[in-house]
Amino acid sequence: MLGGTAGCGVPAAYVKPGERAAVDHSGDEKRLDWANWPLYIDTDDEDPEARPTLEAFERRTGISVDYVEEINDNDEFFGKVSPALMNHQPTGHDLIVMSDWMCARFVRLGWVQEMDRARQPNVTEHLDPLLRSPAFDPGRRFTVPWQSGITGIAYNRRKLGREIRHVSDLWAADLKGRVSLLSGLDEAFALLMQGNGVDVTRWTADDFHAVCDQVAAQVSKGQIRRFTGNDYTKDLVSGDVLACQAYSGDVIQLQADNPDIRFVVPEEGAELWSDSLMIPDLARHKANAERLVDHYYQPEVAAELAAWVNYVCPVPAAREVLAASDDEDTAALADNPLIFPDPTMRERLAIARDITGAERVEFAKRWNAIVGL
Repeated sequence: MLGGTAGCGVPAAYVKPGERAAVDHSGDEKRLDWANWPLYIDTDDEDPEARPTLEAFERRTGISVDYVEEINDNDEFFGKVSPALMNHQPTGHDLIVMSDWMCARFVRLGWVQEMDRARQPNVTEHLDPLLRSPAFDPGRRFTVPWQSGITGIAYNRRKLGREIRHVSDLWAADLKGRVSLLSGLDEAFALLMQGNGVDVTRWTADDFHAVCDQVAAQVSKGQIRRFTGNDYTKDLVSGDVLACQAYSGDVIQLQADNPDIRFVVPEEGAELWSDSLMIPDLARHKANAERLVDHYYQPEVAAELAAWVNYVCPVPAAREVLAASDDEDTAALADNPLIFPDPTMRERLAIARDITGAERVEFAKRWNAIVGL
């Protein structure tokens, strides 16, 4: 659920706090519009159009939800809604889901509204402490994680014949030409910095250029087979690649068919990221949207969603709900560290500082030249 660059925050596009809210029609219009990514909510096994957790909200509150799966790429969606937002016009959505690095851009531009936590007691109580205060949104005033995940390393244990424990293991001689990295700047840089021992919550330009120097050297040596989007999974399954940067949610699905595929949080650490819910400026049904966000932070609802999407659950209390399930496979999810990271893994996870608008042009130019974009 991640992406690339563009539209970096022109000062004239900034919307002041007092100009972000519209008249809220939540009281007299029991509805809301929600844009999300495809395949990112639970569906019914018998009816793919049915969404049990969402329909439970509609029954409980009487609020109808127009749920549209129209976000396929962060930049593409940014381009779609930015003309309205920079011109102080409504987007037609009351709720959207973006990757946190893109959420950072929306927050900086003043394109999203602060949520009223008085309407969100479940968020206040149950949001994972690791996710509560990223650098781009201290205290999570403007964003609430929908699902979370880890960028780490996936590898084929049987074909490689050994464990991987460090980012530097990707540069081993027996992996020459059998390694892939993520092509997107925002997706790739943090894990590579962590391999250098950098605190990614406050990395510097020097840290970034050091990573670029390393990756450029590995490209020239033929160590890296290619740079990929989400299609890295095909190379890992085929055996063309033996180790790669990967997302935890993808690996859970791959392991169902191939238990030899492992996912590791390197000893130096890995990046914890989220796709987060936001209420755009001039949303017509803000209070209704806030109620929906809070609905998904009930542990029972979060557990039902986690059992379907298999990402890192932002509600740790959902673990006990899954563990108590009568269904053996469902109960087993409670012990999966890629859904509920164990204490040792949690100590090694960090949310990276985002790339600012001032940094982006220079950094993207350097990275894209190495990657070949």
